[in-house]
Amino acid sequence: MIPVKGYAASSTKSPLVPFSFERREPGDKDVLIDIHYCGICHSDIHQARDEWGGALFPMVPGHEIVGIVRKTGKDVTRFKAGDHAGVGCMVESCRDCGSCKDHLEQYCENGCTYTYNCKERDGKTLSQGGYSTAIVVNEDFVLRLPDNLPLDATAPLLCAGITLYSPLKHWQAGPGKKVAILGLGGLGHIGVKIAHAMGADVTVLSQSDRKKEDSKRLGADHFYATSDPSTFKKLAGHFDLIICTVSAGIDWNQYLALLKRDGTMVVLGVPDTAVPVNAGSLIGGRRSIAGSLIGGVKETQDMLDFCGKHKITSDIEVIAMQDVNEAYERVLKSDVRYRFVIDMTTLK
Repeated sequence: MIPVKGYAASSTKSPLVPFSFERREPGDKDVLIDIHYCGICHSDIHQARDEWGGALFPMVPGHEIVGIVRKTGKDVTRFKAGDHAGVGCMVESCRDCGSCKDHLEQYCENGCTYTYNCKERDGKTLSQGGYSTAIVVNEDFVLRLPDNLPLDATAPLLCAGITLYSPLKHWQAGPGKKVAILGLGGLGHIGVKIAHAMGADVTVLSQSDRKKEDSKRLGADHFYATSDPSTFKKLAGHFDLIICTVSAGIDWNQYLALLKRDGTMVVLGVPDTAVPVNAGSLIGGRRSIAGSLIGGVKETQDMLDFCGKHKITSDIEVIAMQDVNEAYERVLKSDVRYRFVIDMTTLK
């Protein structure tokens, strides 16, 4: 077994504290990665505080993992010691169901194995995430990182990046398409960069003008404040695609009215309570509301290659592992532009 240092939550109300545990020795198809950086995702906070239910403790969060390969199993063909490598939200799936065979492991019909807060395929071992010094993962769930991108700013692409890339790709954002990114935070700011690189006409919809200059710097063509009632009159029937990154309980009907005929609003955030949708908001313009969950391994690799080609990374603030609890509170206050990344060398 491989000794590992990390930070873990021991209960729903406890702060994250130092935690030592062990990883398995690499099997024939496994890759051992020394973790250099791990991004902080809002879902880390939700799960560490059991806000979605089903939390398993002790919990080492983190699924935006980047580092350098230390060792590989004898049957590994895509990685070697010294390679830059990443691990996202999943570390295994059943591989046999229709979703897995379609390279959509995130929708595994028998349940994928998440990077943390999940039982591994043996039904006993608790998966532990990237707030740690090393991880061992089957090579089929390890990602190649573009050599031209810095490791720290690449880390959030492993969750935030694929969460935005997948719906933008699936709903064919590109030249001639008007795309709105609703919410300019950890998810939204990467969505602006990716949609811009795809060639779409990009609008940021944000509550106030506070992030107007940032939106233009990130690549948005237009910016509108949703606190201004005139925004909804000016933009009625305007967009082909709206990507909703916010988790607040906003009125989805207001935003559905901004879609063209046959337009789609894709929901990524998870509100605390159910959001009512009027049938008239959909049938009047043959509009759709849809959801999207991260992306499969193949699509995540495509996203990384795309970001390497277009030199897309996250805007980040790097912190020491010892500052993670303070960072959690700052995330809840939206006090970061735009993603925290933990430097794992601070654990050593």
